[in-house]
Amino acid sequence: MNVREIRVLGDPVLRAHCEDVETVDDEVRRLVDDLVATMHAADGIGLAAPQIGVPLRVFVYDVRDPEIEPGVLINPRIVEAGGSVRDTEGCLSIPGFNETVERYATVVVEGLDRDGREVRIEATDLLSRCLQHECDHLDGVLFIDRLSPLKRRMLLNKWAKLDESEKLPATAV
Repeated sequence: MNVREIRVLGDPVLRAHCEDVETVDDEVRRLVDDLVATMHAADGIGLAAPQIGVPLRVFVYDVRDPEIEPGVLINPRIVEAGGSVRDTEGCLSIPGFNETVERYATVVVEGLDRDGREVRIEATDLLSRCLQHECDHLDGVLFIDRLSPLKRRMLLNKWAKLDESEKLPATAV
């Protein structure tokens, strides 16, 4: 397991629509292991492959709840969603910035696990938010894209004024 550099806002890989994983093999499992190591090193609750520069439809999550197993989703897709909830959200690729984002209250996500077996996750609360956030990453969408135009512009202006060292993610410091 290697801790990799987390890409930050402005890196084109974060805006790429990721490719499906064709075969879950040892290379994909190494990617999953690196994602887990990097997520934990950065004290995150989720991390998608494009955030470490790999444009594949893979992400890991660990919402740090003893009732919820950490996991991985390969080629995930949201198949059901309902309700609406607003809560604070941040992103390892935009360190230091948090905003209130509206998301579905509940989701059902299907995909593959690290061994290529089909999985179905019914999620609420923080897990639901995390799964939606990470699925967005795989489509080149960042949480700031879900803000009002005014809030997004304000956040981007603050980001632009930061010194480059202030834009470093936790794993690069």
